Formats: sequence, structure tokens, C-alpha cells
Amino acid sequence: MSRPKPDDYFKDWKEREALAESMIPMIGTLNRENNVSVYVYGKPLVNRSVIDIMKAHRFVRQVESNELSEFETFPIVEALTKLDLGHAHIDVGQLAVRFMEEGNGADVLDFVKANVEGAIDSTDKPLAEPQDVVLYGFGRIGRLVARLLIEKAGSGDVLRLRAIVVRKGKAESDLVKRASLLRRDSIHGSFKGTIRVDEENDTLVLNGNEVKIIYANSPSEVDYTAHGIHNAIVVDNTGVWRDEAGLSQHLECPGAAKVILTAPGKGDIKNVVYGINNNVITPDDKILSAASCTTNAITPVLKALMDEYGVEHGHVETVHAYTNDQNLIDNYHKGDRRGRGAAMNMVITETGAAKAVAKALPELKGKLTGNAIRVPTPNVSMAILNLNLGKETTTEELNEYMRETALHSPLRQQIDFTNSPEVVSTDFVGSRHACVFDSRATIVDGNNAVLYCWYDNEFGYSCQVVRCLEDMCGVSYKMFP
Repeated sequence: MSRPKPDDYFKDWKEREALAESMIPMIGTLNRENNVSVYVYGKPLVNRSVIDIMKAHRFVRQVESNELSEFETFPIVEALTKLDLGHAHIDVGQLAVRFMEEGNGADVLDFVKANVEGAIDSTDKPLAEPQDVVLYGFGRIGRLVARLLIEKAGSGDVLRLRAIVVRKGKAESDLVKRASLLRRDSIHGSFKGTIRVDEENDTLVLNGNEVKIIYANSPSEVDYTAHGIHNAIVVDNTGVWRDEAGLSQHLECPGAAKVILTAPGKGDIKNVVYGINNNVITPDDKILSAASCTTNAITPVLKALMDEYGVEHGHVETVHAYTNDQNLIDNYHKGDRRGRGAAMNMVITETGAAKAVAKALPELKGKLTGNAIRVPTPNVSMAILNLNLGKETTTEELNEYMRETALHSPLRQQIDFTNSPEVVSTDFVGSRHACVFDSRATIVDGNNAVLYCWYDNEFGYSCQVVRCLEDMCGVSYKMFP
């Protein structure tokens, strides 16, 4: 599919810019009033700027080799606003392409009706009642999960961030400090919205959502019901407790019902990589782990390869951004090498991600080894998969398979795809996928393959955590097409 080359690029841009600008209030209304989230090939359009919307359209050209533009998607969005829709996720990019390929002169509204029929006049809700969520800890992952929960609040009848539990800091204006760290982020930019600080009531008002700040040194000091919070899911971002005995402390707090850990769980705790083994989540589960950022990054790609080619054995090398666990400058550290200055050194360290894959994909148990190199960048990491496949292929065939997987398979939320020869790590800050497959770096020789996968080890992982959180409390959206 291709559009005629415009005679006047500037005029074409202005016309498309006007269409994108006109979409914004329609997309916003669909989200606020109907809890409908709108996408273009997996790129969210809710609360996005004109330029963000235009860039989402441009992305399609890179991966689909077509010229999808606002001229094609605007009529689809406009048609959606004329329907009485219930909760749903709708990809207007894929609907537009389908209309161009299959519409055969049909009326746009009639076509859209037929393709989102299951959402029309639907009174089904993802949840019978809003689900209270508590963040225990407010570090890098905690603040990003908070941003995501506020962004996804929609009409307020799904997940509601009700409280954040932290230890009292040394600063006199602790709440102001907490708000400032949420408001401004050196890597991820400013908070998308407004933050009101209510020091008298220890409350942050985030885009109208009242979030109680509870000061406590341990779970035993917390009573959520005292703050009107009931049946809450506690997201433990601290990593202090990783086994069932430690995490069960949260369940003893009045008002808490379940716990999800944002780190690899130990013992019999289920380690869940959303999109791969989230089917193991049951209503009876009280404690779950969302595994690690690296495990989330490599498992979807390994699953895709295993399904198509088989994986005999392999090695995973993680080139990982430094983290708070390392020292800023040389100082004592209990771990080998990690005491050396993080911003000055490449640091060889271990990773359990390769072995942890087997918790989500038992077929790969004992087939993978792994190591990690911490490098002087603050965010975005890369996993290099050196694999012996079950059958021979070529670079072109493998890349095309991964492109199709990223765009059209059930793993499209987990795997993104790039074929740009110029991308570097900072280009993937803010990626909402578990990983981005870099097709230009692929090396294949018979059944030996070396694959490169970027991942935002902070934000991409936080998105996976929120997906697990939604699954844990039973949120299920109808998805179209």
C-alpha cells in the first residue's frame, strides 16, 4: 500500500497536522467517558501530543513499508465517536489498513461497526468495582508504576492508586521531596499532568487522584482500612523481601489482599512474564513476582524463536545500565566489582535472568547460560542472545518472522521491532515493550543466530508489571481488531 507522493510536502504536513489535532479531543472523550484506549499499531494515542500522534503514524512506514497517514485513521476515529462503546482497546491503525484492503467502497461507519461490534452497547466492565492499589516503596520502579497507573486511570473504574508507603525521610518537607521526584525525572522527563501537595493530610493529588502517603518502617505498622482502602493489591517495589515468608507480612495488614513483587521471587513464588506465562495466575494467588527486567526482555523473543525454530542451547549476555545498587564512586560493596564507580566503569557481574527464563518456559531449563556487564549509562539495556536453533534459517527469514511477530502476534505488546541502522540506546527510553528487536544487528549462520534486543529496563519493565497487576485483579479488555 502506498499513497501518491504529495505535490507540496508543506501543505500535506499542515493538513495531516490539523487532522491529528482534531483527533485529540475525540480520543480523550473516548477514554474518559467510555474507557476506550486508542492505538496505532500498538502505539498509544491517549494523552499524546499532535507530534506524538504523527510520529506514531510514521512508525508504521518503518515496520510495515506502507504510508499509513492521518488521512486514513481520522475517519476511523471519527466513526468510533459516533458509536456507544464500552470498555475496549482499539487499534485504529490496523483498522484503517484493513479498511483500505478489504473495504471495497463500504461506508466507513458501517465498516467500523462491523469490526468493533463486540464493544458496541456493551455494559461489560473490566472489573465489577474499582481495584485499590498500594505502592510499597517509591523508588525508580515505584514512581514509574505510579505514572502508569495515573495515566491509565481513565474513567476511574479500573485500577486506582490509593496510597504509597515509604519511610519518613530526613528532609523537613519530605512530602515535597517525594512529589518533586515524581514531577521531574532526569531520564523519563516531567510528569504528564499536575501534582498538588497536601502536607496537612499527607496526600498527593495526581491529576485529580488523591493518593495517601503512609509513613511506616515495616508492613506491621500499616492499617490501610484507616485510610478507606480495602481489598488492596500491594505492589512491593523495595526488593527487601523476595520469599513467601517476607512478602506475607503485607497480607497481615488490614485492607491488603494480595502482593505483587517487582523483582524475581524466591522459592515457590510464581515468577510471571506477562504475555508468556501469565496464564498461571489464578484468583487464589496471594503473592506473585513480575520477575526481572532482563527476564521480561529475553523470554518473549526466546518463546517466539522456540515456537518457530526450536532452541537447542545458548548464551545470554546482558549489557545493562547501572543501577542504584552500584556505587557512584569507588566505595565498599559486598558484591564483587560492584563497588567500583558505576559512571566510569564497565563492570562484569552475574545475572540470574538466563536461569529464570525456565520458570516461564520450562522447555528451556538447563539450555541457557548468562552473564551481565554493567555499563556507564543510566537507563536502557541490551540483551545479546547467542543461540543454537533447532533448524537452519537465514538472516532475512528470521528478521521477517520477528517483524510479523512484533506486529501481528499475541506477543506484540512484549516485542517491538526496528530496522533502523542508526538507533542507539537513548532512542528506546520510554519504550513500553518488554524489548525491541534490532533487525539490523541480526547475524545468522545456518542454525547459529546472534540476536540483539534493546529494553528500557525501567519503563518497559514497569509496563510489564502493570500488565501483571491488571491480570492479577482480573482486568480484561476487549481488543480490536
